[in-house]
Amino acid sequence: MTRPLHRLARSFVLGTAIVTLSAAAATAQTAPSADVLIRGGSIYDGSGGDPYVGDVLIKGDRIVAVTHGASGARAETIVDAKGLAVAPGFINMLSWATESLLLDGRGMSDIKQGVTLEVMGEGWSMGPMTPAMKALAIQRQGDFKYDIPWTTLGNYLDYLTEKGISPNVASFVGAGTVRVHVLGEGDVDPDAAQLGKMRALVHQAMQEGAMGVGSSLIYAPNAYAETPELVALATEAARCGGMYISHMRSEGDHIEEAVDELIEISRKSGAPAEIYHLKFAGKANWGKYDAIIARVEAARKAGQRITADMYTYTAGATGLDAAMPTWVQAGGYEKWAERLKDPKIRARVVAEMKAPGKDWENLYNAAGTPDNLLLLAFKNPELRQYTGKTLGEVAKLRGTSPEETAIDLVIEDGSRVGTAYFLMSEENVRKAVDLPWMSFGSDEEAAAPEGLFLNAKHHPRAYGNVARLLGKYVRDEKATSLQSAIRRLTSLPAGNLGIRDRGTLAPGYFADVVLFDPATVQDHATFETPDRYATGVRDLFVNGVQVLKDGEHTGATPGKVVRGPGWTGWPGGGACAADPAKP
Repeated sequence: MTRPLHRLARSFVLGTAIVTLSAAAATAQTAPSADVLIRGGSIYDGSGGDPYVGDVLIKGDRIVAVTHGASGARAETIVDAKGLAVAPGFINMLSWATESLLLDGRGMSDIKQGVTLEVMGEGWSMGPMTPAMKALAIQRQGDFKYDIPWTTLGNYLDYLTEKGISPNVASFVGAGTVRVHVLGEGDVDPDAAQLGKMRALVHQAMQEGAMGVGSSLIYAPNAYAETPELVALATEAARCGGMYISHMRSEGDHIEEAVDELIEISRKSGAPAEIYHLKFAGKANWGKYDAIIARVEAARKAGQRITADMYTYTAGATGLDAAMPTWVQAGGYEKWAERLKDPKIRARVVAEMKAPGKDWENLYNAAGTPDNLLLLAFKNPELRQYTGKTLGEVAKLRGTSPEETAIDLVIEDGSRVGTAYFLMSEENVRKAVDLPWMSFGSDEEAAAPEGLFLNAKHHPRAYGNVARLLGKYVRDEKATSLQSAIRRLTSLPAGNLGIRDRGTLAPGYFADVVLFDPATVQDHATFETPDRYATGVRDLFVNGVQVLKDGEHTGATPGKVVRGPGWTGWPGGGACAADPAKP
């Protein structure tokens, strides 16, 4: 409900001081000025409370006021928001824009959905890197070619913003990246000295502003990390105020044990923990929803901060590595491909692909049929004729079994081959979007339907994850409320990450602001035609600069690095202790 203007007070931030003005002063000739006045919109401030009609005032890169009713303020730029929702910019809690922003700093597919912060680091991060890691990364590049002048994660984030990007960026440090830095890509366990080096690398990344440490435990070499190793790394993140976030060891047949491991790592390390893209993979596991949610709720009731994020689709996207056992991948792609050429190893891999994974997550088996595997991205131009076809279709075209076809494609492509797996139930997705501790991540790059991006098909979540939530699940199906969805796109992930001054529309906060029409916001990307922008987001401001105007990109690149609580650049220093803990 809109309160009478004469009963309100106004708070404006001028420089670093907050000045409270009476309502009379707010409407007088001396009313404060601003650079931007967003006027008359329905304000969803990120708290989850009911919306109210009012104004948002921006000066420089900060919000200086959020008012109930008209502010009477002056501004160089006035944006009429009548009939639109005005909210904090959305946070993509799981972004793979690591490379795409190097190619195209606009981040188009996410900007068009109101995303103002890309959070990276699902198991792998763009630093820290050794010279050998840099050389191998360049050797393995596909269509996206780029130099690697950075070494640490902090170097990479600074490089991105100096290059010029539209969204803000943040990152976890990858547990897999730290592991490769010290141990290489083999299936080995660290000794005490090596574990100490790994902890020191996490500590350094936290001091540079990492949000915590992230793992991705179905993929080699991440999968080789045992629980005590992960506890040690998460402990280092926790000492710096960071969290542990994980693509768990199983999202299917062994999801119970995987959730228990994540909760154990959180409890032993002292780090809050989040489940990357919570899902129930494989029809046999769809009925586990209630039991798994109960496990998380029990841990939360016991005082642990366990949260999750998700994407709003029934298919995941990864590679054909998730269709093959991790033992055959030890040592990296080159050794994996070489082993697959050995007839005896090949026969063993085929047999294991056909059975439920015992000590690895077999997504090939979980999908149920080769026609539930959709081929999305090839490195080899000669194989791009298969883009958009299922593995079953390609197997028939080539006259080989689906398992043999998958093996051949990995060898011939020089990569893991980008693949979508149809694994989840619509009912579970609909229930999960309303969980109060659930945020959202695309698990995709920030693409554009042009240039090199068209050499592969994307999962439609790249173009529609947020819009699908707001259109399909909020407006059309009423699976959750708009104010709840906005809270879990904004203040919830910001709070979980320990981010300062973002995620809420409030005086003193950075001016990341999205204006959209709840009645028309809509995703348009499908698996058949995935590279289609969402609609309904009209205007977007990042750090007070308008990046989207009337639905079109302005060309502005005001994105900044968003640092975690351990960053040494904070006034008074960050949350990190001076040195990493002793192993």
